[in-house]
Amino acid sequence: MSHLKRPISSINSGSNTNNNNNSGTGPAMKKPKGQSVLYSFDKNGVQHYVSSEDGMLVDLKNEGSSASATAANLSRKKATPPQPVKKLVIKPFKEKPKIPFNFEEVTWEKLKEAVNAIHKKQPVSCSLEELYQAVEDLCLHKMAGNLYSRLQQECEAHISGTLQSLVGQSPDPLVFLSLVEKCWQDLCDQMLMIRSIALYLDRTYVIQTANVRSLWDMGLQLFRKHLSRCTEVEHKTVTGLLRLIEKERMGEAVDRTLLNHLLRMFTALGIYSESFEKPFLEGTAEFYASEGVRYMQLSDVPDYLKHVEARLHEEHERCVLYLDACTRKALVATAEKQLLDRHTHAILDKGFTLLMDANRIPDLQRMYSLFSRVSALELLRLALSAYIKATGQGIVLDEMKDKDMVSSLLDLKARLDTIWEESFLKNEAFSNTIKDAFEHLINLRQNRPAELIAKFLDEKLRSGNKGTSEEELENTLDRVLVLFRFIQGKDVFEAFYKKDLAKRLLLGKSASIDAEKSMISKLKTECGSQFTNKLEGMFKDIELSKEINESFKQSSQARTKLPSGIEMSVHVLTTGYWPTYPPMEVRLPHELNVYQDIFKEFYLSKYSGRRLMWQNSLGHCVLKAEFPKGRKELAVSLFQTVVLMLFNDTQRLSLQDIKDATGIEDKELRRTLQSLACGKVRVLQKQPKGRDVEDEDQFVFNDDFSAPLFRIKVNAIQMKETVEENASTTERVFQDRQYQIDAAIVRIMKTRKVLSHTLLITELFQQLKFPIKPADLKKRIESLIDRTPLLYVSHDGA
Repeated sequence: MSHLKRPISSINSGSNTNNNNNSGTGPAMKKPKGQSVLYSFDKNGVQHYVSSEDGMLVDLKNEGSSASATAANLSRKKATPPQPVKKLVIKPFKEKPKIPFNFEEVTWEKLKEAVNAIHKKQPVSCSLEELYQAVEDLCLHKMAGNLYSRLQQECEAHISGTLQSLVGQSPDPLVFLSLVEKCWQDLCDQMLMIRSIALYLDRTYVIQTANVRSLWDMGLQLFRKHLSRCTEVEHKTVTGLLRLIEKERMGEAVDRTLLNHLLRMFTALGIYSESFEKPFLEGTAEFYASEGVRYMQLSDVPDYLKHVEARLHEEHERCVLYLDACTRKALVATAEKQLLDRHTHAILDKGFTLLMDANRIPDLQRMYSLFSRVSALELLRLALSAYIKATGQGIVLDEMKDKDMVSSLLDLKARLDTIWEESFLKNEAFSNTIKDAFEHLINLRQNRPAELIAKFLDEKLRSGNKGTSEEELENTLDRVLVLFRFIQGKDVFEAFYKKDLAKRLLLGKSASIDAEKSMISKLKTECGSQFTNKLEGMFKDIELSKEINESFKQSSQARTKLPSGIEMSVHVLTTGYWPTYPPMEVRLPHELNVYQDIFKEFYLSKYSGRRLMWQNSLGHCVLKAEFPKGRKELAVSLFQTVVLMLFNDTQRLSLQDIKDATGIEDKELRRTLQSLACGKVRVLQKQPKGRDVEDEDQFVFNDDFSAPLFRIKVNAIQMKETVEENASTTERVFQDRQYQIDAAIVRIMKTRKVLSHTLLITELFQQLKFPIKPADLKKRIESLIDRTPLLYVSHDGA
């Protein structure tokens, strides 16, 4: 096909510009608006005509003639009418252009020579532009299909021969893999070069024709096809890759770049999953199954967990460096199953208790993290529950360790809380497990833990705990309150706590009134105002007693009737708020009897209709004693005071003499004398010497007594709880529980009217807030049936 070319003459040349001015150097003539340009063609080329506004035609071809000729022509043209313009007519060739008869073969030979040179890594004789033009010419003349087929045949022959040349090559896996990698890299380079030459074919014929691959995809398909036929090459390649990876797992250094290139080859060929991934995962499972069993036998649990963590990190890194991304999930899951999932029970049985006992927080955190990967946290949670129960039973059920039970439980709880926060990542299920396990173990002995917790608080709130700051005391109270929440028999705790609080307040042994009130506030928040109503009433009595004492000291009775040398402070207690104390008779010295009578007269005159009952067992005094080695002040109980004042008149007294003179009950008297003659502070001497007080013992004032302190506390025995007091408190709790059971039974039956025995027991368990046995409930039901007509047994099955 020929193309018409038209020369363009310039109309902006300075020497050939028509100018309306007489000067030849004026500006170029501009085409006026609306001016038309007409063209006329002749044999010699293109003739241009420009019409002016008045219809004149300017011959641009002859613009170089003289000005006079131009003027003549203009005058002539003005005189003649315009000539008709010739129109442009383009006619086709009489005959179509023909290509040479051997055009396709000649062109292909040129291209074939270039393709073969590329395959043989030889220089190409023709330029790439010439080859590209040759491909374009073939495509333009509708020879693209044959060209594509011939290129495919050439590439297939080369690829087939290259892969066949690998058959029987070096048995060394590394050498063989290097050959395969070189073959693959050459193919990629060659196909890229061929594609750049035949790019016009790729962009026209391939796109326009269905089911025809691009030249690059064609090369990959041919390589995949002939690789599958060369089973030896494919098998040796896969086996070599697996061996290299296994060597790396064994700690040897391998060529990761080689692995990366070959595995990318498998991915590009589309045979990665079937040819490599499947045997790779099977080999991984076998490798780690064997390693897991071996390591579990040879190493301890912390080392094994570290090894597993390192292995999983290695496999993840392996996926990043050379494995396909789609393999990561299956690979990690395989490693987790063989190293973790199969050994979770063995790991827990072998090492969980050891890790917990040693407080190995990092190792426990590692265990938690690994177990979460295989959905085995439930097993870990059950192991934690079993550990807490087993450890707690050793603390709670051992009666020999009752003294340290609460502190041991607090230490265990603090340790578990730290592990929960740092190792178990504050998992809510694990927190509930710790709570449930503690509630179980702390109620194994129904009432004893509640009693001991109350006594522990008494010890902490009692004065004498030097070196403990307010913050530390507050923190201890918060920790004990956690144990208190787990107690089912809170009424037992209340009874013992109230008894100990009473002693602290009445004997002035409380370390801090603020701490006492803080603890009651915490109990009120935890259990409600009904639980702390009596405790708060005790504090009100103490405050009111201070006001009464101040008023008494300012009264006329106190100023005129009180014996001199004695100061007395009285606590007036409301019976319903304070623990019940059994009355204990004692013959008081005359001075104290006078003081009591005067105070009683004052109080009843101020509060008529009330009755005062003196609790001698809770009284305490400060005695001034004259010893040969110096004067001392003795802080003693009222009973100790009565006994010591007998020795103002005599030097020696027998047990019977003291009993007759004081009127103190025998057991309490023996305790009192034991504290004075057998304790650390021996104001009296017992003859004969011994720890226990016998009927024939004699007591003598100790003239040799000496002590570094001026004021000496001898009344510590008052704070100690006797076995009888303990039993009495427990019995009182049981009695109160019976009343609560009876009230609950009546309340339920009034509501339901008729109820079966089983449903009644179930309702009682739901309403009662303390642990009780079904047999005890049955006894209370039978007792109510016998005592009241409100309940009766129906024999019709109701």
